[in-house]
Amino acid sequence: MIAFNLKTRISKFETFKEFAEEFKLNENDLVITQSFMYEPFMKDLNLPCSFIMQEKYGNGEPSDEMINNILADIRDIKFNRIIAVGGGTVIDISKIFVLKGLQNATDAFERKMPIEKEKQLVIIPTTCGTGSEVTNISIAEIKSKHTKMGLADQAIVADDAVLVPEMLKGLPFKFYAFSAIDALIHAMESYLSPKASSYTRAYSKIAIEMILKVFNGIVANGPDYRFDHFAEMLEASNIAGIAFGNAGVGAVHALSYPLGGNYHVPHGEANYQFLTGVFKVYFQKDPNGSIKELNAILADNLNISAEEIAANPSVIYERLEDLLNNLATKNQLRNFGMKEEEIELFADSVIATQQRLLGNNYVFLERDEIRDIYKSLY
Repeated sequence: MIAFNLKTRISKFETFKEFAEEFKLNENDLVITQSFMYEPFMKDLNLPCSFIMQEKYGNGEPSDEMINNILADIRDIKFNRIIAVGGGTVIDISKIFVLKGLQNATDAFERKMPIEKEKQLVIIPTTCGTGSEVTNISIAEIKSKHTKMGLADQAIVADDAVLVPEMLKGLPFKFYAFSAIDALIHAMESYLSPKASSYTRAYSKIAIEMILKVFNGIVANGPDYRFDHFAEMLEASNIAGIAFGNAGVGAVHALSYPLGGNYHVPHGEANYQFLTGVFKVYFQKDPNGSIKELNAILADNLNISAEEIAANPSVIYERLEDLLNNLATKNQLRNFGMKEEEIELFADSVIATQQRLLGNNYVFLERDEIRDIYKSLY
C-alpha cells in the first residue's frame, strides 16, 4: 500500500495579481471561474486568457449536464492549461476538462472512456473546505441516476495548487462556516480510514487543531474574527485535503450524497448533518482503535477534561456539536424535504452506489446501521 503521495506543487500568494504575474497567464490558458470572482480580482488585469463563467451554466453543485454544456462551448478554444478559480463546483468541473478525448461527462464518471490527462491544471480554491485542489477526486451529480458519482484517478490531479487568502474576502459567513466544517470532516474521516498512515494522520491532526483553534476564536470573538485568519483556514483546508486525498473519507460523505443528489443540499452542509451521527456509531462499535486517538485530539482542542470523558464518553461529540452549532445550523433531515419512506431508499442507495467511500469506514457498517443513522437524524 502506498503510504503517502503528493504530486501537486503548492504555492502561496497574497493576491491574484501576484499569482498571475508569477504563473505568466497567457492566451493559451483557459480560466474557469465565476463573475463575482472575475470582477474584483481579474477584470482590471486585462489578461489575454479565455474565460468561462461557470454560473452561466447553472447554479449549485456540478452535474453531468453542466459539464457537458460547458464542454460544448470550449471545443473551439485552443488551450493547454486550465486555471480553475472557484469552489468545489468550479474545481470538480475543471478536473474533468483535463481528460483527453472527453465527449461526455458521464462516460468519464462511469469510466467508459480512457482516463488520460491531456491538459495542465492549476487550481486556486476560493472556499476553505473542499481540499479538492490536492486530491484526485471529482464529484458530480449524475442527473439520470439521482445521485452523485465520484471519479478518483491520478490523471485529474492538479499540477499546481495555489493558496490566495484574498479570494476568501467575499465569502459569506454561512458558506465559510459550512466549508470549514467540511474541511474538519475531511480531517476526521481520513484519520480513521483503514488507508491512513502515520503520514496522513499527522496531516489530519494538524488540520483538526488549526480548524478548531479558528472556530474557538470565532465563537469567542464573533464572525469577523475569520477575516484575520483566512490564511490559516485556507492552509488547514489544504492540509486536510492532502490527508483525505491519500486516506479517503467514509460514511459521513457516503450518507450525505443521496441528500445532496435528491434535495440539492450543498456538499458541506449535507456532510455536517451526518458527522456526529456516524461517529457515535463508530465509537459504540469499537471505542479502542484509532478513534480513541482522534477523540483525545478533539478533547484537547475542546478543553474537555479526563473526568468529563470518564463520566460521559459521548461528551466529546456533544461538545463538538455545540461548537459547530454556534457557527452553522444543523437540521433534521425532514427539513430539507426528505420523506420518511426515503430512509430505507437512501440506505439502499448508499450500499448500491457508494462502496468507494464505504471501504474507508473506520468499522464496517451494516445496511440496517446505515438506515438507523438516517432514522435518528430524520
